[in-house]
Amino acid sequence: MQRPEPSTIPLSPGVYIYRDARGRIIYVGKARILRRRVLSYFRPTGLPPKTVAMMARAESIEYLATTTEKEALLLEANLIKKHRPHYNIVLRDDKHYSLFRLNLKHDFPRLEITRRVKRDGARYFGPFTSSLAARETWKLLHRVFPLRRCTDRAMKNRVRPCLYHHIGQCPAPCMGQVDSAEYHKSVRHVCDLLEGKSEALLGQMRADMLKASEVEEYERAAALRDQIKAVEMTVERQAAILPGARDVDAIGLFQGESGLALGVVFMRNGSVRDIRAFFWAGLEYGDAPEVLASFISQFYTQNPAPPRILLPWLPKPSQMVETIRESENPADAEENADDAEFGDFIATRRLLEQVLAERRGGQVHIVIPQNASDNRLIDLAQANAREEAARRQGANPQAILENIAKILNLPEPPRRIECVDVSHISGSQTRVGLVVYEDGLPAKDEYRIYAMPDSQDDYATLFHWIARRIESGAPWPDLLLIDGGRGQLASIARAMREAGEENLFPLAAIAKARDENGHADRRAGNVSDRIFVPGRTNPLPFREGSRELLLLQQIRDATHHFAIQGHRKARKKAAFSGELMRLPGIGPATAKLLWDTFGSVEAMRKADIEDMKQIPGIGEAKAKMLVEKLRNLA
Repeated sequence: MQRPEPSTIPLSPGVYIYRDARGRIIYVGKARILRRRVLSYFRPTGLPPKTVAMMARAESIEYLATTTEKEALLLEANLIKKHRPHYNIVLRDDKHYSLFRLNLKHDFPRLEITRRVKRDGARYFGPFTSSLAARETWKLLHRVFPLRRCTDRAMKNRVRPCLYHHIGQCPAPCMGQVDSAEYHKSVRHVCDLLEGKSEALLGQMRADMLKASEVEEYERAAALRDQIKAVEMTVERQAAILPGARDVDAIGLFQGESGLALGVVFMRNGSVRDIRAFFWAGLEYGDAPEVLASFISQFYTQNPAPPRILLPWLPKPSQMVETIRESENPADAEENADDAEFGDFIATRRLLEQVLAERRGGQVHIVIPQNASDNRLIDLAQANAREEAARRQGANPQAILENIAKILNLPEPPRRIECVDVSHISGSQTRVGLVVYEDGLPAKDEYRIYAMPDSQDDYATLFHWIARRIESGAPWPDLLLIDGGRGQLASIARAMREAGEENLFPLAAIAKARDENGHADRRAGNVSDRIFVPGRTNPLPFREGSRELLLLQQIRDATHHFAIQGHRKARKKAAFSGELMRLPGIGPATAKLLWDTFGSVEAMRKADIEDMKQIPGIGEAKAKMLVEKLRNLA
């Protein structure tokens, strides 16, 4: 790529985007001054090996100017999450972890599990990286401290106490059987337990139990006794290992033979709440500054940050900056030294602290260990990073993809693999499922279900589907894998050829092995699937049980299950639509309006009269009828 003319590059903060020859985004970066940062990539010497490799593939660059560097940081994080560029440090496991939410402003707060933090004044507790662990804790808290479980809408419309009230796990605020002040006592107990104030809570509960016993309220005393036992069991399971540590996340790094691992310890109220590990193949300690900055930026824009984030050490200005400062050309030094790609981490840390503090609503400090307790946390995080690196040893996804490229004769490893499958029953409710894997891992936010015309002909369905895939545009796959044999492969190849896009992306099909009678062998444990490509009659030589074949089988199986799920949802929707149209005054048009408005059966059943009246053509009487009938539909 040729060096751009400096006058064409903005002098403002912003984001720059490198694209390859196919127009794919391969790197996203931010800059305090775009011109300085971009020109730093075109020096003849001093560039890190990863940057040299990226520049060898780059064909074009574009700029997105912002008013502040903070805006550039947020925009960069969003673009990395959306496009997952090959040369960025991408947090593959970027899901929102489970949190507890309590809206203390409500007369009768509900303890709910959520994955997003909103600036709504509610209290949030977490995170839980295991949704199962969060659910189990949620159930335990409800057994100890009865709180309502129903939504605000369900509570408003309830005409009788729910089952949880009859088993003693809800005080029935919907029926006025408990006042707000009494209810909030249980809410405060839940908050104390989640905040780690177990000793004060247990002391208060024991005092209340003795007081109830003295005034001969034996049932209340017995209930408090049972609550005390349950709280003590919970405290034993979440014993504090660092009583003075309070809320802090500790990050540790470990370089293995095949890449760099990062471990995170989530400490809440002196207790280790959870531990998580991440891995990036092919990276080393020299990439640590970018890894740390990218991880903190991506992870904590989706999950709440604690007051302190511990790093094993603060990266110093990179050797590249020193090289620039010692350059023989003073103009180059002045132009590039302040804003080199791997420049001073301190400035990035301060910017991250500002952004995270705004999101948290309180101060956030990114620091190195200050005492022995901090060092213990870093050691624990590093130990988990070491275990993750050992687990990944010998299972490098990049090496597997490189081998797949060699066998399929692809120009480069297939970073993005799309797989497609057709699902229907006797041609009805035909659906095509599309699954996307990036760098050997599922990208579930890019999965798609396509509704196709009813047909028993899978070849024809795939022939028409490929036109819709081409119409949806980039990003294009490095390999489109088809669940089927040579017939399905030939159908898609012919459709692409007739559309004038024969070379848009490579194709391959994965078919079940044949049994002794020449039929597809669908027995469990079969590892002999066959891979076909256009223009070749015989399957390719993938070794049975090899990592390469197992990865393609894993992708095929995920696609098969996803397509079946889409088909089942379509059948369920069709069946419910039939029930809808049996109701008086409901025809296809009204049924479609209901689906478009509510989107699911559950939402329809929960809708009240006012919700129904918002739909065009539905008045008071019809809305009442719909609400009543929908709640009675099976």
